[in-house]
Amino acid sequence: MALKPGDKAPNIELKSTSDKNFKLEDNVPCIIYFYPKDFTPGCTEEACSFRDGFAELRDLSIDVYGISKDSISTHKKFREKNKLPFHLLSDPDGKVCKSYQALIPVVRIPKRITYLISKDMRIKAVYADLFGFKKHLDSMIRELKTE
Repeated sequence: MALKPGDKAPNIELKSTSDKNFKLEDNVPCIIYFYPKDFTPGCTEEACSFRDGFAELRDLSIDVYGISKDSISTHKKFREKNKLPFHLLSDPDGKVCKSYQALIPVVRIPKRITYLISKDMRIKAVYADLFGFKKHLDSMIRELKTE
């Protein structure tokens, strides 16, 4: 079960493809999305949907960050290959995934789940769907437009 709207977002600090450490508290409001693995068909489709909707997100004053357990070097290759205009964050031990209830327990891979986090570090919206890749972006845009 995912964190719910109104819940306090766990603060995180992870390595980023920007070559700087990412701290959530310094980057809110934002969208963070968790995904299983770079270069897999579903994860590529999801990342590319966020890429394709990036201009609209920027118009709504929201940045987006993808999180998986992949390494920064793999993230950089994935980001470059797919021309992603946003940064990816590496959670190799899965601690952040777990704190966001985005880690499948037995197999220890991230779930596909997206959070909209407000400026006051609260969960504003959540969308979880393993197969609805583009719906993650659409759900967040719909939520942002109703503010």
